[in-house]
Amino acid sequence: MRFMFVGDSCTIGRAGDHTWRYRMWQHLEATLPGRYEIVGPRTELYDAGADAAVSHDYADPAFPVAARRHLAGWGEGWLHMAPLIGETVTATGADLLLVSLGLIDLGFYTNSAQTADNVRAFVAAARAANPRVRAVVMPVVPNVRAGYDAPFAAECERFNELLAKAVADLDTAASPLLLATPPESYDLATDTYDGTHPGPSGEHKLATAFAAAMHQAWGLGAPYEARTDAH
Repeated sequence: MRFMFVGDSCTIGRAGDHTWRYRMWQHLEATLPGRYEIVGPRTELYDAGADAAVSHDYADPAFPVAARRHLAGWGEGWLHMAPLIGETVTATGADLLLVSLGLIDLGFYTNSAQTADNVRAFVAAARAANPRVRAVVMPVVPNVRAGYDAPFAAECERFNELLAKAVADLDTAASPLLLATPPESYDLATDTYDGTHPGPSGEHKLATAFAAAMHQAWGLGAPYEARTDAH
């Protein structure tokens, strides 16, 4: 299986982060050893000083370079990834996508309906490249802006409804789609470092959500456990 992480700033991470991708790599190593590969055209973290994805300063320098691969970008959303996913799936042979997008779209680029249209375009392009591609999709998770910007909060809620409908409409036996369940216990004060981006506990909770979806629906892997770095 070739896993590819697709996401925004919460997925790429910034210099000094572990990232939830690292937590998922640990999980895959423990539950699917030798049966998977992580693929993607990028390996970098975002560097705030450079305002660009140029850092390789992961919190654990032993995180293998091959496992750092992803298709994620600071400030990138469904709008940006839909045009890239087809060529990337073709180039990497990705057949299982773990996707966390939407917050940046709704915050800066598109409304909920437009964002949902980009979800459908993304799925169509991925399937054109690999008709048997599978995907687990995370709804927009809680964030600080939704706490003080009521119209934005409403758009997030509406998009999550449209996302659930899109996943249900587009799910097929040949190319299954799963909607991950956002962590119920996600606490902005303790699970993020700024009200939006996950800190260590938030990384574990996001990885838990993806692992649970795959295990419960497809019998893939096992329930998530924080195995080596609990910080």
